Parts: sequence; structure tokens; C-alpha cells
Amino acid sequence: MLPEPLVTQLQRYNITDFSEIALREALEQHAETYTLIKLAPWPARRWKCHYRLMMSDSMYDAQSVPEAYALGLLAILQK
Repeated sequence: MLPEPLVTQLQRYNITDFSEIALREALEQHAETYTLIKLAPWPARRWKCHYRLMMSDSMYDAQSVPEAYALGLLAILQK
């Protein structure tokens, strides 16, 4: 489940399917390359997130895979 503010922002770009697969496919249409990392327990506690998405020179920390994809996609769409 994505946070409500993130859902609202994505809906502004006509994104209505928030499943992991749909968000990944949308991200792949816009991003040339990205890396998604599942963090080990100690960095997850330190940074208070479970996943890190890296694209070009940016990093996005998230609690779930769909949230990571959504944050990366939103960053691309807002440019």
C-alpha cells in the first residue's frame, strides 16, 4: 500500500494502477537504468527503510518495492 500523498501525486500524471508490476513497467518506460536494493537489517534500522532505489545521481528510500518504484517514477515525471 502506497502512502496517500504519493498516490495523489501519481494520479496527477494519470497513473491509476499502483501494483508493483505496473509501477515497475512505468518506471522502465521512463528510466534508462535503475538499481533496486533490498537493505540488510542493520542499514534498514539505521535509515528506517527496507529498499533503496538508485537512478543516475539520486537515491530514493522506501518501505516497500512499489513505493520505491513510485518515488522514482514521480521524480522522473516531475522533471
